Amino acid sequence: MTIKKAVIPAAGFGTRFLPASKAVPKELLPIVDKPTIQYIAEEAIDTGITQVILVTGREKGSIEDHFDISFELEHHLRSKGKSDLLKLVQDISEMVQIVSVRQKMPLGLGHAILCAKQIVGNHPFAVLLADDIVDADPPCLRQMIDVYNDLRKGIILAIKEVPRREVYQYGIIGGKKVGNRLYKVDALVEKPSVEEAPSNLAVIGRYLLPPEIFDVLESLPPGKGGEIQLTDAIARLGETYPIYGYRFDGERYDAGDKMGFFAANVRFGLKHPDLGPRIAAFIKEVAEELREAE
Repeated sequence: MTIKKAVIPAAGFGTRFLPASKAVPKELLPIVDKPTIQYIAEEAIDTGITQVILVTGREKGSIEDHFDISFELEHHLRSKGKSDLLKLVQDISEMVQIVSVRQKMPLGLGHAILCAKQIVGNHPFAVLLADDIVDADPPCLRQMIDVYNDLRKGIILAIKEVPRREVYQYGIIGGKKVGNRLYKVDALVEKPSVEEAPSNLAVIGRYLLPPEIFDVLESLPPGKGGEIQLTDAIARLGETYPIYGYRFDGERYDAGDKMGFFAANVRFGLKHPDLGPRIAAFIKEVAEELREAE
């Protein structure tokens, strides 16, 4: 079945970005001039997704508002003759069908995905984590769906090599390479110690999942951190369902981490048609000041 639905969990508190995230959801913090969650939605759209399901929490209504029509703003821009900005705003509200569901309690990523069950229905679907910005051409999700279409069955996880000392921050796979960038997964461990990790291949925030994952999530006990872990559900479903890891081609930025967020701003800023040359000149100026200060 063709994958046309994507779930984007966006219910977390964003504590790593306090105080900035106290009143503004971290998913709306901008990378250059665009909210992080819009980069995620655009990746889904560019891949052919026709319905995006946002899983939000309390005080996250502004995320839904971002993708909605803004009559007052559009009227203001139209009256001022700012046609370019008007089109920019209208394009956001027209880019894709957005459906929103509320995760009432922060019970983990697995629970957030479970909240989308009724909307996803009996269809395979994609999950894109809003913290993971992937700069890739073709988009990371497009690469994964191409693999899924070739295999015709299975769970597909986006994976990336990480330094061994950082494995405790990720879900880590163990497995055997079975194709170009493709691994057959035989072990999946959530945030292992360096000694316990089966490899340094980390699961990055892109998943292609079958609808059977919902049955597993419904019966799954809390895991690490007392939360319903998506990694645990995938590992259990993997007992009867093939799991593959795809080492995607592209650069990933952890926009949920301050340094990763800053790096994404620099990289995307350098690619910006208007700001790029000015940012490059500023970086060179700062680099020269640092050299002189040594």
